[in-house]
Amino acid sequence: MCTSCGCDHNETRVDGASVSELSRDHAHSHSPAQTPGSDAPQKRKVQIEQSLLLKNDLYAQKNRAQFAQHNIFALNLLSSPGSGKTTLLTTTLNALKNKLNLAVIVGDQETENDAQRIRKTGVSAVQINTGKGCHLDALMVNHALQNLTFEEQGLVFIENVGNLVCPAIFDLGEADKVVILSVTEGEDKPLKYPDMFHAADLLLLSKVDLLPYLAFDLQLCIKNAQKINPDIEIIPCSATTGEGMQAWYQWLEARRVQLLKERLLPLTNKIATIHKILPQGLLSEGNNGR
Repeated sequence: MCTSCGCDHNETRVDGASVSELSRDHAHSHSPAQTPGSDAPQKRKVQIEQSLLLKNDLYAQKNRAQFAQHNIFALNLLSSPGSGKTTLLTTTLNALKNKLNLAVIVGDQETENDAQRIRKTGVSAVQINTGKGCHLDALMVNHALQNLTFEEQGLVFIENVGNLVCPAIFDLGEADKVVILSVTEGEDKPLKYPDMFHAADLLLLSKVDLLPYLAFDLQLCIKNAQKINPDIEIIPCSATTGEGMQAWYQWLEARRVQLLKERLLPLTNKIATIHKILPQGLLSEGNNGR
């Protein structure tokens, strides 16, 4: 887990502004108190991990509530470095920006290079620099949302730090996790990083235009991913040639509509209940106060 990897979020910045308090507990978690007993440090570590994830989940709930309030479909994009995540994202933004409201939260250890690339599409982006941190957490995203001007109803893409380990653990308040794996990385990645692929709702197999030049077994990769997560959806695609991109956009639209219907259902049921009791007025026959 992240409490063992040595990452430190004391240097976190949102759009260049230092927010050192974002992960104070996270930073403290790397120095567990030593108490007597051979298993005490391990118990202390487990307690800190549980506390860290509990705090994160509380902020994830706040983020999720904010997304629901504004009818926003939020996605957590995850991958290792070099998967083509930003290229795929900018291609997606250019294809969809005239159809619905879009915004991006970008996570990197340093630089604003990816955020600048995204802003060139005309879509607003907030940059989170994690410093020595290896992932985004829900509190960072909560701060980023305060810097984000966003209209009702649309998509927010959260481009996580390039890492196939720690980001799998942290709920950011998103509706879905999308893992991006390029065909240049090896078909055994799902087996090497099972937590990530088990947590993902969708796998985008990117850079498939390079398949003729690689010894990459596409079907074996799909089989490995399904072995880890039988329910994972898989779309081979290429942002360069456009192959599979329409299927990706269709998946986005289907999930967005499904999410809106899920949010509408409690309201629909409440309206139906109100319609049912409307005729039961004070003066209705059989309702004389007894």
